[in-house]
Amino acid sequence: MLSAEIIAIGSELLTPEKTDTNSLWLTGKLNEIGIEVKLKTIVGDDSGRLEETVKDAVQRSDVVITTGGLGPTEDDITRTVTAKAIGRELVFHEDIVENLRVRFRAWGREMPEINKRQAYVIEDALILPNPNGSAVGMAVRIGEKFLIVLPEPPRENQPMFETHIFPLLKEKAGEIVFKKRILKVSGLGESAIDEAIAPIYSAYKNVSTSILFNKSEVEVHLTASGRTDTEADALNEEIAAKIVETLGIAVFSTDGEEMEEVVGKLLAKNSKTLAVAESCTGGLISQRLTDIAGSSQYFIEGVVAYANEAKTDALDVSPEIIARYGAVSAETAEAMAKGMRQRAKTDYSISITGIAGPTGGTPEKPVGTIFIGYSDAQLTKSFKIVLPGDRYLIRWRSSQAALDYLRRQILKK
Repeated sequence: MLSAEIIAIGSELLTPEKTDTNSLWLTGKLNEIGIEVKLKTIVGDDSGRLEETVKDAVQRSDVVITTGGLGPTEDDITRTVTAKAIGRELVFHEDIVENLRVRFRAWGREMPEINKRQAYVIEDALILPNPNGSAVGMAVRIGEKFLIVLPEPPRENQPMFETHIFPLLKEKAGEIVFKKRILKVSGLGESAIDEAIAPIYSAYKNVSTSILFNKSEVEVHLTASGRTDTEADALNEEIAAKIVETLGIAVFSTDGEEMEEVVGKLLAKNSKTLAVAESCTGGLISQRLTDIAGSSQYFIEGVVAYANEAKTDALDVSPEIIARYGAVSAETAEAMAKGMRQRAKTDYSISITGIAGPTGGTPEKPVGTIFIGYSDAQLTKSFKIVLPGDRYLIRWRSSQAALDYLRRQILKK
């Protein structure tokens, strides 16, 4: 298996304001063709550090990809430093300048002379055209290895990689195809899942498996190898089916879908409707549901009833219930769910009330105490959970738990 590393270049990537997302996308594309990313590095606009990083990368990896630093300004050092790191000269290409002049005129202005810097290309490099920007990319063969130099903006480097680099690397990687599958599991921990499915995945030599906790669920990543896409997909399907059989209803997605997508499809398939009443989550469930295109088919209404008066006015929750049991209680959650369903005239409703923190907790009801209500035509019920995490995580995990409970109820019908 070929190895790769990715070098993201730019001092802005070392600040809290900017994140390198290119390496995530590139890793996914490389993994598709069986090239394993061994290292990702972020280097600021420092010539010495960058030269050292590129030199080391080329020595240890089969494929080295850099992103960023190809602009026309003084701090865009990538082309100069990468050429020096591999012992090559920079060659000026007049045709690149002429193309840039034409494009600038098409944009209604003359090309600044500073842009001539972008016409310098590493000696013997394959020039990668950039119809979406001014900086060309470069692909350099170093013996059996590749150094690939890409611009930073994803709208520029992704089409460049797809068109020119992906086919090149796919040919070099050989005939073996790698396909990925993600299963998502709720209600079980990593260790319990691994204990249950280890006898399944360990029996397959051509499937690598990793188990990861992701905010509110556990993901099982399967990567199968085969001579064709069909063969690799079939292998993933076989092992996924066995995992689903073992874990049962806890598996809510077998192809990477989010919980709100899964719930939406279930509602649409069964021609059912939903309404949501939220307090501590502040509309998060409604937002997640309506992020899905076509959700108006099944999502009717959402109410954020934060204050006690809002719970009474909008959801017909009795003031006596709140006074006796508190706004954060099973009784209030059930009254919210029932009132929401009656208000919206839907088949289902779910509700959330709780303490997201960081303040507001008591010894009896600490931060993270959440009550989730559910109502349909036959019953209204609730359950309590106490969630760890900060305010963001508690709200997110609450929304996930509510959607998952709805999913399980629909599947029982």
